[in-house]
Amino acid sequence: MPNKPTIWTIGAWVFGILVILIGVLNLFLVHPVPGVAYLLISLVFLPPSNAWFRRKFGFSFPLLVKIVLGVVLIMFTLGVSDLGDMIDKL
Repeated sequence: MPNKPTIWTIGAWVFGILVILIGVLNLFLVHPVPGVAYLLISLVFLPPSNAWFRRKFGFSFPLLVKIVLGVVLIMFTLGVSDLGDMIDKL
């Protein structure tokens, strides 16, 4: 019987895809460096990469670290980055 999705895994997928989208937008609209950084950071949130970290290195990122990192990423994207300025001009 396959595992049933929980609210945490659904939230992890949604937020991981959101960070990937922000990374792609930064990659094409702003500069490649923050875009690649966002794409790499999105691996922290996606459940398959989290399982890979646990299997390969013996640890996974705790939920509190993911929440703090997510809040910092959203604040940085909307407040400080050039992408946030582009969104404000629309």
